[in-house]
Amino acid sequence: MSQNTSRVVVVGAAQLGPVQRADSRASVVARMIVLLREASVRGCDLVVFPELALTTFFPRWFVADITEADHWYETAMPGPDTQPLFDEARRLGIGFSLGYAELTAPDRDGVRHRYNTQILVDGSGNTVGQYHKVHIPGHAEHEPDRPFQHAERYYFEPGPEGFGVWRAFGGIVGMMTCNDRRWPESYREMGLQGVEMILCGYNTPIHYVPDPSQDILQGFHNALVMQSGAYQNGTWVIGVAKGGVEEGVDSLGQSCIIAPSGQIVAQALTTGDELIVAACDLDWCDRYKKTLFDFDKYRRPEVYTRITSQRGAVPPPVGP
Repeated sequence: MSQNTSRVVVVGAAQLGPVQRADSRASVVARMIVLLREASVRGCDLVVFPELALTTFFPRWFVADITEADHWYETAMPGPDTQPLFDEARRLGIGFSLGYAELTAPDRDGVRHRYNTQILVDGSGNTVGQYHKVHIPGHAEHEPDRPFQHAERYYFEPGPEGFGVWRAFGGIVGMMTCNDRRWPESYREMGLQGVEMILCGYNTPIHYVPDPSQDILQGFHNALVMQSGAYQNGTWVIGVAKGGVEEGVDSLGQSCIIAPSGQIVAQALTTGDELIVAACDLDWCDRYKKTLFDFDKYRRPEVYTRITSQRGAVPPPVGP
């Protein structure tokens, strides 16, 4: 690792344990503030919270009238319940990233959009970046035979903006959410903008209903995709879970901080509220961006045209 500490960002991955349906936003924010204060004691510059951190993972239920789910969404950020988090972070001088469900104000056509949103807030309490989840998993219709629903495609629309990055915390920071981490395009889109740190919150049930044989591999797959994305793009990746048994559904913990080498440098040991911390030297990124993954030198975009010209796989023709 570089000995130059001028671009070292001390990052806390603030894993949350279960948030039950009856838990108020105020009670969840109080838990987050406890983690923020621990992060301050441990010298953090930035704290990363999970996807949909403020509520239970409500897409596990289906309601025929989607407006009956409006209470799960935030219409302002900060709002009355989240303002204390912003105030405490500002008092401590710590930035943070937060995932939540967003219900927008009506656009000029009168349409209100529903996004799975993540924001980046600097140490002064200013929101410097906002991201809307791109790869929406699950299903859009009620599937009553499931033990629990995964109706994200009903409750959220894909973010139209794609993957942006922001200059913050002395470097170039990007965001992605949960299922985005499984898609190499997510990392590469940000890698092509010079990203040095990717922040990713997730809720991952241990039981994968479409193919239960994958249940035992959830932890392996979680680490695999983030480690490979970090290494292949020369970037830090901060993966943060909401884990444990939430409304009867067991979810993966294993929050981790991954170096540009692909190595895990810190990992949660529980599925409850837990803060893991690492000093992330952004200059370490150049060891990979300027050698093995020198994009300008080695990439061949002229032969990658299928990646953007087609969506599903197109096998070769069957022989005569």
